[in-house]
Amino acid sequence: MITQREFSDEKELLEGCVRQDRRAQRFLYELYSARMLSVCLRYAGDRERARDILHDGFITVFEKIGSYNGTGSFEGWMRKIFVNTALMSLRKGDVLKFSEEISDAAKEFTADSGVLDGIGSKELMRLIASMPAGFRTVFNMYVLEGYSHLEISKELGISEGSSRSQLSRGRMWLQEKLNDKRY
Repeated sequence: MITQREFSDEKELLEGCVRQDRRAQRFLYELYSARMLSVCLRYAGDRERARDILHDGFITVFEKIGSYNGTGSFEGWMRKIFVNTALMSLRKGDVLKFSEEISDAAKEFTADSGVLDGIGSKELMRLIASMPAGFRTVFNMYVLEGYSHLEISKELGISEGSSRSQLSRGRMWLQEKLNDKRY
């Protein structure tokens, strides 16, 4: 995958970044920025905020790249940094300050058998990006990133019940939008 002549493989590229070689850093940015921007967009909800998160995430990557020990994929290591950067940004805005715990969800998410027919992945991601911030954050963490409700509660400083509530409400919101097809 590494194509620039100076970097024969990922290890060499990462070593260049550890040495703070600007060419290596630029190449790493160009290699991963589009994928990491899509991660940021899922949490931010708008492009401008996502680009701010992307910028902050790459600063963190370049500051901490020496701590990557080669265990697991480098892209997975980076992805975790971008998710954490997005969550820190959301915490600053206190997106879940009005979330409340409910003991029982009013409805369970049950998609109509044809509700996803005719909707593309870009359109679905755009719809997820338009979710209210609290719903979107928990939905992304649980459904797309694979966090448990316990992990979400710790990361966001909310109860597990609030996490479940936000997920349930987010799923209902998404189902209503998909059923209406007027988003």
